[in-house]
Amino acid sequence: MSRFEPDAAILFSDILIVPYGLGMAVDFVEGRGPVLDAISDSSDIKRLKPEQYKARIEATYETVRLCRDKLSLDKALIGFAGSPWTVATYMIEGGASKNYAKVKSWAYRDDQSFNTLIKIVTRATIDHLSAQIDHGADAVKLFDSWAGVLSPSQFEKWVIKPTREIVDSINLKHPTVKIIGFPKGAGHQYIDYVNKTGVDAVAIDTSVNPSWAAKVLDKKVVIQGNMDPISLLVGGEPMLNQACSIISNMKERPHVFNLGHGVLPETPPENVEALAKFLRNLGEG
Repeated sequence: MSRFEPDAAILFSDILIVPYGLGMAVDFVEGRGPVLDAISDSSDIKRLKPEQYKARIEATYETVRLCRDKLSLDKALIGFAGSPWTVATYMIEGGASKNYAKVKSWAYRDDQSFNTLIKIVTRATIDHLSAQIDHGADAVKLFDSWAGVLSPSQFEKWVIKPTREIVDSINLKHPTVKIIGFPKGAGHQYIDYVNKTGVDAVAIDTSVNPSWAAKVLDKKVVIQGNMDPISLLVGGEPMLNQACSIISNMKERPHVFNLGHGVLPETPPENVEALAKFLRNLGEG
């Protein structure tokens, strides 16, 4: 924060904190990524322990409080969580997946029991975000990293509907807190996501043309994004040209400049510094 001086900080704890809180074993294996003791059918749902949820992840909220205390009052703290669909993919696949065959098959074959699982995850996500707000988060963001693998009808069921429930619940308890949604890979379904979920802002991924997004998405909703992380990695003129293009496309509507996905670990800090300085100079101009 002191080096790059952004307007906000986001506290990352892995999105799999929710399955862990629900009683699942979660491990991270080098070269493989997250590994969970997968839920394979409806009977396995009984293994989840929502009643133990808060006790298992209480330390996360103390970290939120400590971060808020360290930030100056003019810097926002953004809390976050994985969206129910994306979290459920890991719970059923047992980790990362190439085709999401297990989770999608279950959703098609027995949507009633799959909905039971989604409801449990949705409730836990509401509690998780609400606790972050109680401990100092000024806004929250929902990451639906695998929203783009769903058909339109499944997108409606497993992305839009749970997100709407989360938004309504957070708005009821924390009416001044803004909610950002990120249905990565949603393509034209970004339109329905914005129109139906009630989010205050939508993050768009790198594949989305910012000109299209600026024209078709509800003007009352803030757009966040969507520089290619590779552009930031490369730096220099390609990075600044893309930044200018995004800002130019968004000049007639509310916009938060951001990447279309996470910063790559090998990104030179000097590139981040140069981009931050460039954006500040634009803002001051």
